[in-house]
Amino acid sequence: MCGIVGYVGKKNAVPLLIAGLKRLEYRGYDSAGIAVVVENKISVRKTVGRLTNLEARLAQQPLAGSVAVGHTRWATHGEPSEINAHPHCDCAGRIAVVHNGIIENYHELRAALEAKGHKFLSQTDTEVIPHLIEAALRDGAKNLPDAIRAALNQARGAYALGIVSADAPDTLFAVRQGSPLIIGIGEDGDRFIASDVPAVLNRVREAIYLDDGILAELRDGSVRLTNLAGAEVPAKVQPVTLSAEAADQAGFETYMLKEIHEQPRVLRRLLEVNPLFGGGANFGLKSDYFRKLQRVMIIGCGTAYHAGMYGRLLLEQFTGLAVETDLASEFRYRDPHIDPGTLIIPVSQSGETADTLASIRLAKSWGCKVLAICNVPGSSLTRESDAVLFTEAGPEIGVASTKAYTAQQMAFALLAIWIGSARGMIDATACRSLLADLAGVPDAIHYLLDRKDSIRAIAQKHHEGPSALYLGRKFNYPTALEGALKNKEISYQHAEGYAAGEMKHGPIALINEYLPVVCICTKTSDEVYEKMISNMREVEARRGRIIALATDGDSQIARFAHDIIYVPYVRDEFSPIVNVVALQLFAYYAAQARGTDIDKPRNLAKSVTVE
Repeated sequence: MCGIVGYVGKKNAVPLLIAGLKRLEYRGYDSAGIAVVVENKISVRKTVGRLTNLEARLAQQPLAGSVAVGHTRWATHGEPSEINAHPHCDCAGRIAVVHNGIIENYHELRAALEAKGHKFLSQTDTEVIPHLIEAALRDGAKNLPDAIRAALNQARGAYALGIVSADAPDTLFAVRQGSPLIIGIGEDGDRFIASDVPAVLNRVREAIYLDDGILAELRDGSVRLTNLAGAEVPAKVQPVTLSAEAADQAGFETYMLKEIHEQPRVLRRLLEVNPLFGGGANFGLKSDYFRKLQRVMIIGCGTAYHAGMYGRLLLEQFTGLAVETDLASEFRYRDPHIDPGTLIIPVSQSGETADTLASIRLAKSWGCKVLAICNVPGSSLTRESDAVLFTEAGPEIGVASTKAYTAQQMAFALLAIWIGSARGMIDATACRSLLADLAGVPDAIHYLLDRKDSIRAIAQKHHEGPSALYLGRKFNYPTALEGALKNKEISYQHAEGYAAGEMKHGPIALINEYLPVVCICTKTSDEVYEKMISNMREVEARRGRIIALATDGDSQIARFAHDIIYVPYVRDEFSPIVNVVALQLFAYYAAQARGTDIDKPRNLAKSVTVE
């Protein structure tokens, strides 16, 4: 969740670290700091709040050095404060550590260290790490790498660590267990560590994606990898294919608005390169497997879970399979009675979501196959899955997901059509028709984006209320959930998504003349459309403020809706991919009217790598 950047080389590390941390601001944070090796000493600067505060501190108290680590913290243990900010040091101030993750047994470790005379300054779990390393050196570890291994063999939990020491002034150490960390290989011997590739995108040409339990020793021009037993392991160097331009704001006022506008291009790209219908990429599972398959379980968190709910509906419709969805955070703690013949489909933008990774590891222990829908090559999820359907969305910097969500929807649509064809549920003619309809979705989104001014005007009318209700049915029930989530995430207006048929079972008590009710009532099957009309009449009868999402040319809606967001006609099954873009824009302009920080909403992190 937090951001890590480290550097070793010939240059001054400080401006490189600040630039890298700025590229990781989208991950969410509440404090920041750096530690630099200066004349065989460790110098630390830390501040609460935005990186601009750290830059101001560095302007007052400059630092320079060629070995350093930096961090942006999202508080888990201890309130946001300067003392709790990273880096954290040992008693002597000669070891500095930055950490993403959670050390689960830090209470007992801290108590044992305090009994030996170690003095702690912060409330964090991270601070035990430098003290454990210090204790290992006192206890006879022959060198710093051995001391780090001894420390980590006592720690339990998830971590990505960047470590510098005054006793190894030419070396940057890095190690991970369950939390992402990459090594970037730059020019002129530059070596970086980062919690995500965008941090060093303009500085490196190749990367090493660290595996769990691997300790890296980075020096000017070299990288050495060993496991926690001390044995050397080979480095798997991969080219960095993302462009720096893909992570830039490109003239838009926010990253989120840029990413909303990128969706037509992203979806066209996914249609062009998908491995299911002639794109040429290696998919990983053959059609014979799907012909014999009987059950599918889709898991995800947040927006990815909503994409999974949509995917379930498509798979049920097109394949005849029994399909379930579950929140990854719940799946791993219940007893779902899954046999080895079940296919697990985890959905994750980052591929590093802690609950999702834990869930697939559990499923694999039962003998299940795992087919990941993911955006990030080289991520933990893609490396641990049997097959991967990449969403090809490119870097998504805005914390509230937009293009990654619609790409996940498109991936599910392609997958459902392909499995349906493989199982004989869809003949060749129907397959061509479905793919043709799917190919029209990017143009429909383009058409909708051209209407953003009218959506802005509606959002500005309704942004002041304390709450809103979103209603949808069938394929657009997940759309209601996702629309409400977007509103909550970036405007801080409470919003509740509901299956419209459930409105009478409780939420109808909330409806009065002050409550905006967003009704997704695009032209779908007659039965669903008529039921939505009935729901809207129920809202109208209680004087609710109806905001309808309707299909072009639908004049009936105007009889009860206060405001209407019109969208182009799209086939029922694929309408959510277009409809959700309208709700993304609606949330965006509501947030803009409320004056919130849209790209970096409070308390949120882009990639939730802790439980």
